[in-house]
Amino acid sequence: MVLFTRKENIVENFHGTEIRDPYRWLENPEDPEVNQWVDEQNKQTQDFLASYSNRPKVKSKLTETWNYAKYTVPQKEGDYFYFHKNDGLQNQAVFYRTKDLDSKELEVVLDPNTMNDEGTAAITNLSFSKDGKRLAYGISVNGSDWQEIKVRNLETGKDEEDLIRFCKFSSIAWNEEGTGFYYNRFPNPATVSPEEQSFYNKVFWHEAGTKQEDDVLVYEDPDNKEFSFNPILSDDYRYLILNVWKGTENKSRIYYKDLEEDGEFVYLFDKGDGEYNFIGNEGRTFYFLTNVDAPREKIIAVDLDNSSKENWIDIISEKDDVLFFGKMINRRLVVGYLHNAHHELKIFSLDGKHENDVQLPGYISLTGLTGKKEEDWMFVSYTSYLSPSAVASYDFGQGELTGVFQDEDKFDTEGFKTSQIFYSSKDGTKIPMFLTHKKDLVLNGENPVLLYGYGGFNVSLTPSFSPAVRMWIEEGGVYAVANLRGGGEFGEEWYNAGTLGRKQNVFDDFSAAGEWLIAEGYTKTEKLAIMGGSNGGLLVGASITQRPDLFGAAICQVPVTDMLRYHKFTVGRYWVTDYGNAEKNADDFAYMIKYSPLHNVKEGVKYPPTLITTADTDDRVVPAHALKFAATLQAAYTEGDHPILLRVEKNAGHGLGKPTVKIIEEQTDVYSFLFKILDVQL
Repeated sequence: MVLFTRKENIVENFHGTEIRDPYRWLENPEDPEVNQWVDEQNKQTQDFLASYSNRPKVKSKLTETWNYAKYTVPQKEGDYFYFHKNDGLQNQAVFYRTKDLDSKELEVVLDPNTMNDEGTAAITNLSFSKDGKRLAYGISVNGSDWQEIKVRNLETGKDEEDLIRFCKFSSIAWNEEGTGFYYNRFPNPATVSPEEQSFYNKVFWHEAGTKQEDDVLVYEDPDNKEFSFNPILSDDYRYLILNVWKGTENKSRIYYKDLEEDGEFVYLFDKGDGEYNFIGNEGRTFYFLTNVDAPREKIIAVDLDNSSKENWIDIISEKDDVLFFGKMINRRLVVGYLHNAHHELKIFSLDGKHENDVQLPGYISLTGLTGKKEEDWMFVSYTSYLSPSAVASYDFGQGELTGVFQDEDKFDTEGFKTSQIFYSSKDGTKIPMFLTHKKDLVLNGENPVLLYGYGGFNVSLTPSFSPAVRMWIEEGGVYAVANLRGGGEFGEEWYNAGTLGRKQNVFDDFSAAGEWLIAEGYTKTEKLAIMGGSNGGLLVGASITQRPDLFGAAICQVPVTDMLRYHKFTVGRYWVTDYGNAEKNADDFAYMIKYSPLHNVKEGVKYPPTLITTADTDDRVVPAHALKFAATLQAAYTEGDHPILLRVEKNAGHGLGKPTVKIIEEQTDVYSFLFKILDVQL
């Protein structure tokens, strides 16, 4: 059975081309008819999944796999070490502190599980005063990008009166005395139109213990309403630095103000010619990571008194591998490199001399790194496709890693392996792909394969652990991750090759991955599933509309599917630098209409069985994308033997802070769908 969705006769003219939008009414989340339609779609989906007899077994396996202690990397503040820990199945990780990391006696600092009944409150921002006596923290509810900032007195364990609202993608920078902090926020949403709620970012000074209404405006730029400003204080607390950004483009600007002088902000880098990330300073010498004249990034030193480009000093020059972060610890530069889509960690002196490499396992991702300029140690956490995050301390004097939080290792790695191959895309470009599976896998073309991709916004897909994927490979599945163009795995050129009019490269890379997996005997079309979320949902949507013959199943998560209208909703306008704007630009329209998933569904085509997921309070990628795409696919193919299903999570957003109970429930549905469609025997 396929649900009927009514159509409206809405037609818009895009640069001389008429485009129909019959399901635009699904864009209104306040419409009772939309809510009723969503409820009917959810019922259809749950009825289908309930017909899979092994669904309870899938949920049991997932619950068991999820039940292990999860730690974040500690950070030292005052006399205490602070870190997050989830005992296993808690909805949210608890924020703890202790004076001794070997002690089992932990003091709860913040427990988001107690902050609302649904378990959907999440800690989204943490900033300590220098003396470690106060903590400013952000709280998000129901997965929203919006957050409120509160202040916890760490001596009394109580919140103070402070309440900062209207924050999204905000930074918090305490002054040296701990009497207040700088932060950035947007206007009160009630004072602007919905389209303007993510414009006109401003920086304020907040005196601790006062009302937000009394905060002092520090910086605004009404002539550039799309700019956002993240405040940072230098290690010596003398300079207030603004990291200025516009949407998701791989560029930034840097302004600074000397707080010992009563002057204006100095526009240090204001051309928008590249990315600048502040690392630290030695007096008036500032260190930055930048891609200016270095597509794979480098670290430079800039003298504020001689800051013109010809006076920059290359501290760590560009290399073959991408330099993706730098941090000043122990008066050294700790640097992370991307080598063929996995991480390596190196240590340099402040003048750029390579001192040593931190010895980490192969095919890992760094998941956390903390330490301060004057400290003799740092903490590192890392993960792989086969192992959850491990935490270790690194002693700069000894040059050795020592394990922290040494719980019993729950997951056997001996019977499994991760390898990396390179395959050719349509235009001959070599694309890396990770493959994780049992060591005794037989290449007989019959293995269930889950192919994952993203390919956008300079995001690199590096190895990561997932309990759901662990279950998948334990049941004989192959997990494949393709590092598509549009990501950041090989620097700015690789990223640019998957943007704007070159976006088709991303879809070609993904289809070529599927073709390679079939040609090499890993699987066949009927056993090949694809998965991706957000921009990766766009990838999945474009892939099934362009190559419905290639894939046996599709999981399309919180997707962007309407490429003609995406920029009109919430923070969609941030993405114009990756996608383009079909409304304003005829050239953009010409290439976007060719791949926009919503506009390339054809009647009568047998699309792969597809599960589309979204959430009703997603304020990053609005659920309308998923709703309209589901309705369009369902109307195009009505035979019913290839189900097109929609799953809408209630009281959840884009994924941020989703409680464990909801994650397990969602993953149970996703993997039950895959096991059923691909006929995987449990």
